[in-house]
Amino acid sequence: MVDNGAVHVSARVDYGTRAMVELAESWSIDPARLTKGDHLARAQDVPAKFLEGILRQLRQAGLVVSQRGAEGGYRLDKAPEEITVADVVRALDGPLAAVREMRPEDVDYSGSAAHLREVWVALRAAMRDVLEHTSLADVRDGRLPDRAQAYLEDPQAWRRR
Repeated sequence: MVDNGAVHVSARVDYGTRAMVELAESWSIDPARLTKGDHLARAQDVPAKFLEGILRQLRQAGLVVSQRGAEGGYRLDKAPEEITVADVVRALDGPLAAVREMRPEDVDYSGSAAHLREVWVALRAAMRDVLEHTSLADVRDGRLPDRAQAYLEDPQAWRRR
């Protein structure tokens, strides 16, 4: 896991998103172009065997198309502008903000922690605010949406705690 303070991004999501951005780059050259899994692994310096399983999950989620054979490989199933980072996260790790593998609104607390559920729901909303509005094309082009850019412009966003 990549540790950014309290937010954890799994290696599966990190590697998968990087591979998807590579496929978005290929799409910009030719939407029908197939890219081999080993090329994606080398381009992003990720373990090829691990990436193979990730690409299988992304295919099952309908985000990539694969073709077997010598001329085979992977490509995005739709335009990079139509695939969000949230789509990739959900395909690989499930819901954006689960609490003990439950949806935040389904968690029940008592006593002084009774309102903690609202914190987890708000956290999920903030994650959605960025991840659901940031496409693979945005990442590829270094052109994040204003809502994501606003977080980055806050100097506290870059400060470890």
